[in-house]
Amino acid sequence: MIKRGILIFCIITVLLTVFMPILPLQGEGEVYNETIRLHVLANSDSQKDQELKLKIKDEILKLLAVRLENVNDKDTALRIIKESISEIQQTAKNEISSQGYNYPCTVSVTEEKYPEKEYNGVTLPSGKYLSLRVLIGNAEGQNWWCVLFPTLCTTNAKPKQKLKEAGFTEPQIRILTEDDSPRYKLRFKILEIFNG
Repeated sequence: MIKRGILIFCIITVLLTVFMPILPLQGEGEVYNETIRLHVLANSDSQKDQELKLKIKDEILKLLAVRLENVNDKDTALRIIKESISEIQQTAKNEISSQGYNYPCTVSVTEEKYPEKEYNGVTLPSGKYLSLRVLIGNAEGQNWWCVLFPTLCTTNAKPKQKLKEAGFTEPQIRILTEDDSPRYKLRFKILEIFNG
């Protein structure tokens, strides 16, 4: 019985030694909670609807770039985005109208499930994220997305610098920006399991 206990202890010790370096520690699971995404869905996959989607996206980013420029915490960013929803919706409607369409457009802040995505040198693990969601017309076309907070799609700053300014820790920044290593791919999978 004692030998069996020692054997189990040894196996657990070996497993911990092997897997501890890849487990999401030091708040890495906060990646989901500290990120706000922009998600714009086109009316359809027609070329004109896809072009319209990109024009609307550009106008929304122009509006939010100024407002989020010096924001370094998610709660403030979320408050600003929520306070701007009616203006964002009007901006989208104005662009739809100026392009000769009469599609409806709805804008909301919601939680959405995303697959693993790469944007501007940052790879976000799959999972649920808070999103500013813009639905154009039937919203049945291909979508466009980016990271609103930290402000990765409204700035030319280096992603690592913006993540640092937003309060992400070094382990979090590594897991988001150094995904070429199998070690980080495994960490993504572990994050997804912990979050899901």
